Amino acid sequence: MNAFLQIQNISCGYPSKFMLNNISFELEKGSFTGIIGPNGSGKSTLFKGICGDLPLKNGNILFQGFDISKLSLVEKAKKIAVVSQYIDSIDISVEDYVLMGRIPYRNFLHFFESKDDIELSNKYMNLTGVYQYKDKLMSELSGGEQQLAAIARALTQQPDILLLDEPTSHLDISHQVQVLNLLQHLNEELKLTILMIIHDLNLASEYCNHLIMMKLGDIFKSGTPNEVLVYNNIEEVYNTVVITLENPLSKKPAIFLISEKVLKKSSTQ
Repeated sequence: MNAFLQIQNISCGYPSKFMLNNISFELEKGSFTGIIGPNGSGKSTLFKGICGDLPLKNGNILFQGFDISKLSLVEKAKKIAVVSQYIDSIDISVEDYVLMGRIPYRNFLHFFESKDDIELSNKYMNLTGVYQYKDKLMSELSGGEQQLAAIARALTQQPDILLLDEPTSHLDISHQVQVLNLLQHLNEELKLTILMIIHDLNLASEYCNHLIMMKLGDIFKSGTPNEVLVYNNIEEVYNTVVITLENPLSKKPAIFLISEKVLKKSSTQ
């Protein structure tokens, strides 16, 4: 594997509450990876550790062979872009919000956007479908539109890797598919490496080519969706009975839940 991002024996978290201990994995360039697992499994703690929001107790994170803790905030922002779960609903125009992604490229005497800044922001607003809202306030957009604007801002950083924290969790199915189709396009056409937390196992299966399944602060299983999303793995990690079948078009696993009523009925037959 071409180790693009290396997580080496990292430990982080909240002392006396919840800690990740000695987590290790590698991502190759151009991968589309989903972090999955039930609530309390450590997904958000891991994400915050990688982003730098939580200090590492030990271990290293190498990006293209360099320790990211040694990078300045500006250097890091040029390589890694983060889209958080909750987007700021603020009274700033969409265009100005997206242009904030160019801040790492300005020097301390650079107060106004350059022609290149404007061209890049227009490019990514068009790509994400929010150019039509560029003069509207972020606070006037729907949740799905705000998410797309946040992705546009992240892309104007021209990062090598995009980190997303549950980008579809508050969206309806139409906007979920819109966001994930966009991410899939960015991954395949621009070769952008993507790492995201995602709750919905069917969406994770359909869109990701690599999954990291977590349980109680450890990595339970990692691999392709077909390797990770087998029924016994899901039942052990989520403590829930499921049926997994193959999606007839994508050939990836599709997960079906079974209600308690149906389980009781089937057990008596």
